Order: sequence, then C-alpha cells, then structure tokens
Amino acid sequence: MELKIVGGDLAKAKTPCLIIGVFDKHKLSAPAAAVDAASDGAVVKLLRRGDLDGGKGWLMAYDLPGVAAERVLLLGLGKRKECDAAKLAKALGTALSRLAETHITKALLALPDRLDDYACARAVGLKAVESAYRYERTKAPKEDAPTPLARLELWVEKAQRDAAERALAHADAIGAGVALARELGNLPGNICTPGYLAEQALKLADAHAALSTEVLDEAAMEGLGMGALLSVSRGSRQPAKLIKMTYQGGGTDAKPVVLVGKGLTFDAGGISIKPAADMDEMKYDMAGGASVFGAVLAAVRMGLPINLIGVVPASENLPDGDANKPGDVVTSLSGQTIEILNTDAEGRLILCDALTYVERFEPDVVLDMATLTGACIVALGRHPSGLFTADDKLARELTEAGEAAADRVWRMPLWEDYQQQLDSNFADMANIGGRDAGAVTAACFLSRFTKAYPWAHLDIAGTAWVKGKEKGATGRPVPLLAEFLIRRSGVETGA
Repeated sequence: MELKIVGGDLAKAKTPCLIIGVFDKHKLSAPAAAVDAASDGAVVKLLRRGDLDGGKGWLMAYDLPGVAAERVLLLGLGKRKECDAAKLAKALGTALSRLAETHITKALLALPDRLDDYACARAVGLKAVESAYRYERTKAPKEDAPTPLARLELWVEKAQRDAAERALAHADAIGAGVALARELGNLPGNICTPGYLAEQALKLADAHAALSTEVLDEAAMEGLGMGALLSVSRGSRQPAKLIKMTYQGGGTDAKPVVLVGKGLTFDAGGISIKPAADMDEMKYDMAGGASVFGAVLAAVRMGLPINLIGVVPASENLPDGDANKPGDVVTSLSGQTIEILNTDAEGRLILCDALTYVERFEPDVVLDMATLTGACIVALGRHPSGLFTADDKLARELTEAGEAAADRVWRMPLWEDYQQQLDSNFADMANIGGRDAGAVTAACFLSRFTKAYPWAHLDIAGTAWVKGKEKGATGRPVPLLAEFLIRRSGVETGA
C-alpha cells in the first residue's frame, strides 16, 4: 500500500476515484462543496434523489461535469458533530470494500474540514493499509477475489500538510506492524513454532539496523532458573525460546519501555486438555507475542526516540508423558513456587518467568499482552481488551491511548481481596484461583512477579482474533501500543 499527500485544485485532480464526504441532511464537507461548485451543482442534484438519506452509506457517480476524476464516491459520514477519526475510518472501510469489488486500485480521499488533522489522517491511512492485507501463505488466492487498494492519496489543505505527512508515515509503520502481527497469528501451529518466531525476530534485526535480537534456548533458560516456563515446554517436541528484541532509539541513559507478549504457538491445554470444538483457534494463543513483534516493528519504522525492549516467551502446551500434571509444583525464576492445579493455565507460567527476567533492564514501565483467559471474554465481550494495573496514572495513559487509536481497553479490578484465591497448601501460590473472577485472579498471579517496576497487563483473549466467516487475527493491540509509544516518546504529532 502506497500513501501520499496531494494538494491543488480538487476538481482538476486526475484519479480513478475521488472520495468526498457528505454529512446527514445532505450537508456537504468543504471538499464536496468544491466539487459540487465545479460540477455546476451535480453533487447536490444526486443527493436530492435520496440515496444517502441519513448521511450513511455511499453513492458512486461517474463522469461528473467539470471534474477530472473518473468516478466520485460520495461517502456518508453521519452527523457532522459526531464524526471523529474512528467514525471517519469506519466509513472509509465501507468505501474501500466497494472499491475492491470494482477492482479500483488507486483513489484520492479529500478529508472533510475540521477532520483534516493528524489523528484523522492517520486513522484513514491505517484503515487503507489494513484493508490491503490478505492471508495467502498456505492457500492460493481466489481468482475472483476483490482487488485491494494499492495507492491512496490524501488531499489536505496546505496548512495541514506537515501533520498529514507525519500521520501517513506513522500509519504506514503501524499498518506494517499490524500486518506482521496478523500474519504471525494466522499461520498454523505446524509452521509458526517457537523456533519460527525466533527466526522471524532475527530476520527483523537483519532488516533494521536500529534493532538487535537475542534468543535464549532451553539450556540458557535452565541456567537462569526459569522453571515455570520450562515446565510448560516439557510436553512439546518443539523447544521453547525466549526472544528479546532491543530498539535503542532514545538516549543511552533513558530507561526502556518493555513489552512482554505471551507466545504460546499452540495451546491444547496440556494434560487438562481443552474441548475439541474451536481448538484450531488456539494457534492464536501467541497473539500477545505477535503484538510485541508488531509494536517493535512499528516503533522502528517510525524512528521513535525511545528505548524499547520486546520480550516473547515462546512455547507450545501439549499433553505428553513429560508434561505438567495437576498437582505438580514448579519453581519460578523469582524463586517463588507454584502449584499447578490446571495445566491449561500455562500462559501465566511462561509470562511470570519473563516478567521476572525483565527486571534486569531496569524498565521505565512494563506492559504484558496475553490471550490469557476466557473469563475476560465473558466479562467484556470482544470489543475492549481487559486492562489490569494498580497504577492509576498508567491506567489513564493506556485508556487514553486506546481511545485515540480506536483500540480500546476497559480497566478491571486488581484488588488485594482477590489474592487469597491463589492460596495453596503445597506451594507459595496456585496457578489458578477458581471459577470466580478468573481474569482478575490471573492478573493477580502475574502481579506477584512485577513488584520491581510500573506494570500493566492486557488480557486480549477477546480482541486478538475474530470468529466465524471472517475468522482471522486482528493485529490488536498493536495500534494501542503504537499510540502509547508515540506519546511516551514525546513525538510531535500536530494533533
């Protein structure tokens, strides 16, 4: 996908398709009014036919008089006062679907007045980049498949050009990160193994001079004392990997932001095996790790002035003669012992050792992402990710970043009251806290390994992929993480 900023006389712009916005009650955006004037009122005449009543949907017009564009797509944006970056991007998604069906590969979008700032330009640029993603690694493309847009030009006023240029550069970088996370998530478990993830991290470092990658094998992890992580991988023939990606974009003395992502490349539940229905979706159990890959790539491509470390503990969780058994006790890197009451609560076992491991980097903040609990889906559905932190300031940062990126989170309790559910008669803690508040007790478990730094946990079990006919990875929460990193780095966005 190519993104470009253009200016000049909109009516004279030569393009296969010009997209202009129309609000409810046939109110024209400034670009639409300019096109209407150049076409001697042709736009208003079309709207009077009533096809866009209510200000939603789209209407395609051909060969408008006085307009150089081959087609003009009138895009309904709803009520002017309610239209924001997220709604503009959603409406554009509708238009892009129509263009794909008609095999149009190049379009020019004129942003509406008051919606031509950095946030809106980035939102529509990202929507365009995301629309071009197709999973084709293990299947032949359909001959009659819709054609993704190859180039989107954005028309903005001269005063907004600098902010729009920066917005599209960021959209391109974030879009690349989202696409990487989606591709890794969509790959089947027999391809995307812990070793494969490690190889991809090394390739990323080879492709970007500002990035370095280190991979710890099982011998190195055993030497460190990562007994919790290694207890999970014992049930698999695929050896575990601990992947560390380092981007040094800030000052040498600046503390890093650390992202930790659960990298369970397939989760059958171990001895506590999952039901057969929908078990194929457990290839997505590494979506937290995939989002770390995506966020790191986005930060590198944006050139953010920040120090960033991405850590992905990668393993499979399968039933085997050497796999964890309910009742086993393992010793974590922190020295705390854990009674394993359910082997399907393995994500927290690999994460806890990774969260202890990152203490050595003296982080400014640590965020972990994991498809950790079905309980989070029961609590919140599939719209927001669950946010757990005891740090009110960090909670506000992440909530605001999520709103800005249209990748929302909802804060859940992390009260001391819940900790007693993890009590064990045979270890320092159990790995599950019972049926009640399962997402909360999972976060409480992780909190016991994060005392040394500011920390937040994102449970992305409901947001990392979609089910049904459109089944596939979403790439979330890469947009949220990218927005958080942009704000942390202090980059001027022109917003």
